Amino acid sequence: MDVHAHILLPEIEALLDGLPGLAEARALDARRNGPDALKVNGPMIGERIPRLTDPAARLAAMDAQGVDVQLVSPSPSHYHYWADEETAEKVYRLANEATAAHCSAAPARLRGLGLAPLQHPHTAVRALEHALDQGLLGVEISSHSPNRELSDPAYEPLWSRAEETGAIIFLHPFGCTLDERLDQWYLSNTVGQPTENAVAISHLIFSGVLDRHPGLKIIAAHGGGYLPTHIGRSDHAWSARPDAAAGCAHRPSSYLKRLYFDSLVHDPNALRELVRSAGTSQILLGSDFPFDMGTDDPVDALRAAQLPDTDFHAVRGGNATTLLRLHPRPHPRKD
Repeated sequence: MDVHAHILLPEIEALLDGLPGLAEARALDARRNGPDALKVNGPMIGERIPRLTDPAARLAAMDAQGVDVQLVSPSPSHYHYWADEETAEKVYRLANEATAAHCSAAPARLRGLGLAPLQHPHTAVRALEHALDQGLLGVEISSHSPNRELSDPAYEPLWSRAEETGAIIFLHPFGCTLDERLDQWYLSNTVGQPTENAVAISHLIFSGVLDRHPGLKIIAAHGGGYLPTHIGRSDHAWSARPDAAAGCAHRPSSYLKRLYFDSLVHDPNALRELVRSAGTSQILLGSDFPFDMGTDDPVDALRAAQLPDTDFHAVRGGNATTLLRLHPRPHPRKD
């Protein structure tokens, strides 16, 4: 069961075409990524369009991977946190409905997540409710929105409602606030994404969000970035400095066992450390399907970590089955 798989929704980009703010947002994205990355991104995405848009192509690829179930989320490029409230509502409704329609082609194998406009916190609960009404399991969000971190009190209603409903919050960064410092060699992704994950999760921990909402079901993409393997530094700060300990009740490392992380860390040693630091029960199979920064064979990548059999099978699908309350169909491939 792969919890990190994306869908591309051209209808959202058609909706926004020509609107004020889009050109500025694209220019910011171009500055952050740099010209060399943009030259690669276009052809890379173009080659993957069928798997990103056509359920039949997606299912065929899943069969080739030995994946029974995908949790499908919109490409983070669809966040568009620059949009005004009226436009943002159109975006999330279109994303939720289109993702649900895509998943309806194979409801036993495809489950979905919608979007919530973090730039308008008071509408985020409506977006979550709309996603759930479409039969989706929750929403995908970025690591921050303009001028707001995830620790902002304005998001308390979103956390409360997600906790009440048991909805999934999939934390997947898009863009990095280090901006042009990462505009070469694709550092915007290779360094930027795990940095954003680490910052966002730290805000959730140190601000007490996870104390106030212990039942939140948050899945962090990319193995949670740099934080789980460097959580000792956070623990030391919490012990040594009153300003670091002011917001959360417990040692930061303890909160890793309240979060979920996908397995997409690209290194078997890092995956073993993630399992050690967060616990086997908190790790879920993830591939970033079908992008080039993902893995074409997530089960093989998991196998490379040489986990004990019980841990391997838990991460491969058992943990996600429990978290998402799903039942994967039997698959003929033996692992």
